[in-house]
Amino acid sequence: MRILILGGTSEASALIAALAGTMHEVTLSLAGRTTAPKTGSVRTRIGGFGGAEGLAAWMREDGTDLLIDATHPFAARICVSAAEAARAAGIPILAIRRPPWIRESGDRWTEVDTVEDSVAALGEAPRRVFVTVGRLELAAFAAAPQHDYVVRTIEPVGDALPVPRLTTIAARGPFAATEEERFMREAGIAVLVTKNSGGDATYAKITAARALGMPVVIVRQPLKPEVARVADVAGAMAWVAHDLTKRRESSHAPLPSPAEGEG
Repeated sequence: MRILILGGTSEASALIAALAGTMHEVTLSLAGRTTAPKTGSVRTRIGGFGGAEGLAAWMREDGTDLLIDATHPFAARICVSAAEAARAAGIPILAIRRPPWIRESGDRWTEVDTVEDSVAALGEAPRRVFVTVGRLELAAFAAAPQHDYVVRTIEPVGDALPVPRLTTIAARGPFAATEEERFMREAGIAVLVTKNSGGDATYAKITAARALGMPVVIVRQPLKPEVARVADVAGAMAWVAHDLTKRRESSHAPLPSPAEGEG
């Protein structure tokens, strides 16, 4: 099959590696928001398609057989476009939906729906805040300049957050819980603000906050369209194999018998 993967996540990279030993033709699509994306050894395109309409047209022209949405849990807009494009093009879609983290005993979570809500949840009193919500949504915290921000992102922050007190750290996970705990303690962090991205790569900060008894303001995963979905790469590979089997069986199905009186 010709498979288009909407990627940019560890699941997308792992799926490409898993498909490398198969006969499938894989194309990886990246939004182009990072300067050094992990593309693997497959055909890669970077940049948007022009919405659902553009994606549907691209898949028709390319002869795509299957669309796999392996985007970030917070890429809600892309998820909607992918579902609409697959429906318009008449192409099956599978989503890899990473389960969110679940609150455990000792977690001091304040759950909110948006990054803007997380800013309000910090309150008026100045605090030293560790922020890990991604560079693109940092501007929301400019509404609360009284806080002392420590921001960790993959890409340089630049002028994304114009506040008086800002420390920036450029780093990419995975991180170790012991390192996260030591960093938060030594940096004097009072509260963590993050997204409930799920997965293992960045869960260490949640473990560290729990060990320190630190409050966490955490943004819930957004709602996404109802499509066929699995939780991980193993599930995706099983789904792809099952879909391929159905296609083969369908292509070899016997013709129906002629009705009585037909010849």
